[in-house]
Amino acid sequence: MTTRLNRRRFLAAASAAGAATVATPGTALASGAGRTGTGARTADLVGVQAADGTSVIAQHVLDSHTLDITIDSVALGQTASVRVILPKRFGTRPGASWPVLYLLHGGFGNYCDWTRESDIAALTRGRDVLVVMPDGGRLGFYTDWWAHGGSKPGWETFHMVELAQIVERGLRAGDRRAIAGLSMGGFGAVSYAGRHPGYFRAAASFSGTLDTLHPTAAPVYQGPFANWLLEANYTPSGYDPLALFGDPTAQRDVWAAHNPLDLLAQLCGTKLFVSCGDGRLGPLDPPGTDPSATAVRYEAAQALQNREFIARATGAGLDITTDTYSGSHSWPYWARELKRAFPFLLRELGAH
Repeated sequence: MTTRLNRRRFLAAASAAGAATVATPGTALASGAGRTGTGARTADLVGVQAADGTSVIAQHVLDSHTLDITIDSVALGQTASVRVILPKRFGTRPGASWPVLYLLHGGFGNYCDWTRESDIAALTRGRDVLVVMPDGGRLGFYTDWWAHGGSKPGWETFHMVELAQIVERGLRAGDRRAIAGLSMGGFGAVSYAGRHPGYFRAAASFSGTLDTLHPTAAPVYQGPFANWLLEANYTPSGYDPLALFGDPTAQRDVWAAHNPLDLLAQLCGTKLFVSCGDGRLGPLDPPGTDPSATAVRYEAAQALQNREFIARATGAGLDITTDTYSGSHSWPYWARELKRAFPFLLRELGAH
């Protein structure tokens, strides 16, 4: 079976690298493997399964409240990693359920980005919030790909079904949920909130792609995004941009079903935080930055659709908090925006 083959390949690689705490599903971890040097007990997720058989096949304990897990996903047809920050009292309240904050990375990023580039660890230290940071693929765009009639990779099913069941079963995730993301992840956060009304209490987007059909900012097949790929010499192996949602004319219903701007009615009842730069140099851009740099021009394109989304959302009576500023499409701004949005997210989670 594919799952077994994937698992064997991963276990062999992990054993050779010595990088992860690995155990056979259904068995206990080796003595001390689920503990840090201080003796604090963390979660043991190896063997936890979703309803479709998707299973956690390995975990790596980083510290007393942080761990990485590897999941063999049926929806993806491959393994994917997730970084988790546990609530402060996770080990002392075995019967408690926890509010959950999902953080989504951007294009060409990965599940480590938020802990590497932002202060999420410090922001959540001492708080009873479960933070889940999943892999979303280099250009996965948080959707089950149209794929010319297929459905793989199924990123939405992986996140919204398989991963959700795993964190509920293995980490006692509760029903108070918020989601946030940057760029491609901003699209994912708002699209997921709209496609699953009521599932998230709040959604935050930082420089997110909030109108995939905007004439100047279509993110996957033309416009600034395609130019960015060419200029940066990004050529993902086998990448077919039309496989995401299909052709924007022939499969327009598929595009609309995922496009945040087309999901405004479904976002009623979800608190929104939307921030974006204006594509001009700002205080966090290094001195001497070229005003025509790709990250500056790309943020200018994002700003056009973000302004339209904010105007339409406000006109529709949605509860939306906004933050617009001068700055480029880069991590210093997204890390700052997470800090600005964090009190809002905690409040909606009931964990402020």
